[in-house]
Amino acid sequence: MADTGAQAHALAQIDATSSARSAWTSTIFDFGETAWREYRSAEWYVRTLRANGFSVEEGSAGMPTAFAAEWSNGSGPSLGLYAEYDAVPGNCQAAAVEKRPREGLSVHAGGHTDPHSGLGTAGLAALLAIKSAMEQHDIKGTLRFTGEPAEKVRGSKPIHAAKGYYDGLDAMLSFHPFYMLPMCNTVRLETHCGAAYSMIYRFICDEPEGWGRSDGAPIPQAHSAVRAPGANDALMLMYMSSKGLRESMLPHMGGWSVSEAILTAGQATADNLPAGLAEIQYMLRMPTIDMAEQVIAVLDRNAEAAATMSGCRVERHWVCKSRPGLPNLALAGTVWETIQAVGAPRWDEQAREIARAVQKNCGVEPMQNPFLDECEQLIDPQEAEAILRRDLAPSQTHSTSDDYTDMSWHAPLARFYIARPTLKGPNGFRYPAWAMNALGGIPETIDPMVTTAAKVLAHAGLRILEDPATRAAAKAEFDTRTGGGVGGDTWLAPLCDYDPPIQFRWPEYVETPRGRDWWIPSL
Repeated sequence: MADTGAQAHALAQIDATSSARSAWTSTIFDFGETAWREYRSAEWYVRTLRANGFSVEEGSAGMPTAFAAEWSNGSGPSLGLYAEYDAVPGNCQAAAVEKRPREGLSVHAGGHTDPHSGLGTAGLAALLAIKSAMEQHDIKGTLRFTGEPAEKVRGSKPIHAAKGYYDGLDAMLSFHPFYMLPMCNTVRLETHCGAAYSMIYRFICDEPEGWGRSDGAPIPQAHSAVRAPGANDALMLMYMSSKGLRESMLPHMGGWSVSEAILTAGQATADNLPAGLAEIQYMLRMPTIDMAEQVIAVLDRNAEAAATMSGCRVERHWVCKSRPGLPNLALAGTVWETIQAVGAPRWDEQAREIARAVQKNCGVEPMQNPFLDECEQLIDPQEAEAILRRDLAPSQTHSTSDDYTDMSWHAPLARFYIARPTLKGPNGFRYPAWAMNALGGIPETIDPMVTTAAKVLAHAGLRILEDPATRAAAKAEFDTRTGGGVGGDTWLAPLCDYDPPIQFRWPEYVETPRGRDWWIPSL
């Protein structure tokens, strides 16, 4: 199918703005802000969107670092795109060919790994190119663009979904950088990402004197008197018991994981008082909601037991409850046609020279082509699906994790992947994390991915807006799979019944008389 005039305009617009787009990506990469604390990143997006004519709601759905932007060119179809911009604690890497943190920070600070810095700017570049094409060619319709914080804990999209931010759209497009074969320069078909639950267990020891004797005897003044072990002990009991039972929580098949992170350390005191507060976060990534509920039952039981043993009470606070993904093969086919039209990303000799320097600094003999061949190749979605399913049970319908899945229950959605720069290595060699992170921040190596993804988003987005048949096919399949659309017989309603968990001690940057620092001091 030949490009329409609007599609050609959008692709030319993306090429013409490459310098600005590269600077955008570097800006978000350097912010390196982590879940629920992406203040500078969100403010940058809001400011940029308003400067380009979008109306923007800041703090959408009660999330301070989320936003919802909209622009309309009159009555017509509607398209949803989005940005993510959260980084990961403990991955602070400069955009450099050697291992070193960004200036003034330690390696413990936040840094982009996936990288969401490029994910978000690709979406923004596509959005502005589509808007320009709609104005130039008088295409009626509405563009909606949401800012999605805390994707690494699947945080915002379940909340946005429950609050109606995706309702009424004709289609949504979801892009993610990728390197894990075979899902590279392709689109997902039937096997989408699964469910995810995340929660924080908070142990509180507010009556340590009541743990020992129950006959009302007063506590002696001696520091050796019996008193509750306290919140730290409760947390460690929870940690060890749940780790020990992990292999019994679910059968040994399919892709699933249970991971934990300790959020609040014990309070330092000058006395022998027990720690009064401790928190541990769990993240469950499961193919199905039923599997997640099984694990929750075990964790709840462990938490109650740990609290009882250590003289504490326990609270459970939700971070996310996220649904598995809903496929839409009709829209996936549209996006695959676009990927074939746009082609895979290409890296020039300057990018290859940078990659060789990274290889050398990792102790690898530099290669003529340092990037994986697959990074510059397309793979047919049918072939990718077959490879993906080789290691899955026939009954398993979902695999891996990402919270775009909550969007897929509110409008037809296509999920696609464009290769990020990934290095070849000798057999059995694994590159250190810093190498991948650095290539995600160096403009010469990350810009080809951002440009290619932006073109796919813009080209496919305009196809959706301009072609009624494309929209009709996607909607018909959505209605069939949900038993009648949103609210239909087989539609899965949002699971979110909680407020945004923004009040916890999430890792973040802080301003002190020493300047801007990470919550774990640099020195």
